[in-house]
Order: sequence, then C-alpha cells, then structure tokens
Amino acid sequence: MNGSIITRNIITVLSCMCLYSTKAQDIHFSQFYETSILRNPSLTGLFADDYKVTALYRTQWNSVSKPFQTGLVNIESRFLLNEVNDYISVGILGYYDKAGSVNLTTNAFYPAVNYNKSLKDANNSYLSVGFTGGYIQRNYDPSKATYNNQFQNGSYSAENPTGESWNTGKFNYWDLGAGITYSSTAGNPDNGLNYIIGLAGYHFLQPITSFEKNTGVRLGMKWNLNASFSKQVNDKFSFQIHGNYSKQASYNEIILGGMLGWNRRGPNGELLFILYGGAYCRIGDAIIPTIRMRYKDVSFTFAYDLNISKLRAASNMKGGFELSIIKTGLINNPELAKSRTICPEFY
Repeated sequence: MNGSIITRNIITVLSCMCLYSTKAQDIHFSQFYETSILRNPSLTGLFADDYKVTALYRTQWNSVSKPFQTGLVNIESRFLLNEVNDYISVGILGYYDKAGSVNLTTNAFYPAVNYNKSLKDANNSYLSVGFTGGYIQRNYDPSKATYNNQFQNGSYSAENPTGESWNTGKFNYWDLGAGITYSSTAGNPDNGLNYIIGLAGYHFLQPITSFEKNTGVRLGMKWNLNASFSKQVNDKFSFQIHGNYSKQASYNEIILGGMLGWNRRGPNGELLFILYGGAYCRIGDAIIPTIRMRYKDVSFTFAYDLNISKLRAASNMKGGFELSIIKTGLINNPELAKSRTICPEFY
C-alpha cells in the first residue's frame, strides 16, 4: 500500500471519528451569505424584492476521499403588515449532505418566520427577530463499511466477520434556533452604506446525535455573529462585504471577505447586468475566490476553496467547489410596492 493511499485512509478514518465525537458540528458553505436561515433566521426576507429562491450545490475533498456533496434550496418571501412599514418574512430551507464511502447522509428541513419592526427613522432602520425549527434525519449504509477484522494476511475480504454490531443505520431529531438583527443605512437611503448586524443561536435543545442513542453524544449549541455591508458607489461600481463568526462547543470559525461589482444599466437607469469579483477567507482553513454574474433578477455565483490548512499536504490545496443560482421577483400586488424600497440590497 503506497503512501498516498495510507494518507487518504487516515483522513477518511479521522473524518468518520469526528462524526462520533461528543460534540458534533454543522455543515458550512463558502457562500454562507446565501444561507440566511442557517446563518441567522432573522435575516429571512431581508432583500429588496418580494421573493427570493436560492439553489446551492457544493462538492469537496475530491482529491482526498470520496467527494462530500451538499445541496441546498432556500425560498423566502415577505409581506407588509401595516402603514408604518412593519413586515413579516417567511422562509423554508432544505438541504442534503452526503459524505464518505459509507454514504453518511443528512437530510434537513428548516422553516422560518421573521418579524421586522420599523424604527421609523430616515435611514430605514429595522429590528428583526426570527425563529426557525428544523427536522433532521441522518443515515448511512452499513454494507459499505470495512473493518480491521476483514483484513487478513494483508488482503481484504467482505466475507470475513467484522466483529462489529450496529443497532440502526439512521436516527432523526428536532432542532430550534432564533436570532436578532439590526439593519439600517448610513447616509442617504438612496446611495448610502447599507449594513446588517445580527446574532443568532442554534441547537437550543442540544439533541442526541448518535446512531447508538448515546446520550453523551449531542449537537453542541452554536452561536453566530454576522455583519454585512453594501454600497452603490456610482452608476458603474458597487461593493459588498460579509463577515461571520461561529462558535460551537470548542470549535470556532471566522470567515470574511467581499466583492466589487461592475454595473451595466439600461436607458432608463434600470439595472441590467452586474459582474462581481472578490474573495473570502475562512481563517486558518481556506482562501475562496468568488465570481458572481447577475442578469436582471437572476444571478450565478462560482466559488472555490483553496485549502491552506494542514490538510493541504493531502488535498494539494484542493478544497470545495460551490455553485449557486438565485432568482428574485415581484408579486403583482401594489400594496407590496412600498416595502420594496426599505430593505438593504445585497443581491
């Protein structure tokens, strides 16, 4: 067995061991700013149109082991409530995640509701409080697992007894999260600096995440601190900056960066096309070059993780590729028209 195969097997084993640690961790995306319900439920519906649909696909560790694959769909909408411009946002997010040679799979479903209270100032300031409750199922295929006992005299045979006993190949649990966000504009609401600052908590129930129903294996509580800034500098250029700090049990993650956009407008000043380019950094883990192309109300974003952690010896700096497609739109309802002008624009 050569060195590269040994290295890959060690990494695969370590990855599986992490799945059974006493404090499990969440999935994460390089385009974290497009996963509002998972980032902070009070970000649900904070955009300038009436609805938003996001589809995101990620694949990673192709050069290390069997690729990890994650797909996500997020749908959001918002509705004006009264004459002072309070509105309510609703959303629903679903994702699947498949990892490793035993097809360890997670399927999750998170609806969310967010109340946005207008602070009735000249800067379109809002205080938003959101909640989400999720249902999650995890399973794997025991028939694809291999064990030390099956290797005899240097060779592997699936007919050899494993010496292992597993009670079940799946489990499920309920989850609960909540968040609060303050959004406003510094300067003129038409061309000022839009900003959002929020705090969210997840896994308040600390559910058991063990195939063996081990009560000591629980999903640790998670705290997210998020901030975003955007500005239309002039008719040609705009920028947006996003940052996120996460803490879950003993694990911490900081990711931040931004994109500069070149804008093309029509004869009446309407936005036709934006080309964004930039990069993000997951501190101590990856550099993430990012390109986004938006045409009218549809955008495509490409991001790629360049691994810079100690794993780069095996990954050759190859991490994860992500693609997202986003569609926004308007509902033919004049009562919603006023609320479209009071949200920060990050799309």
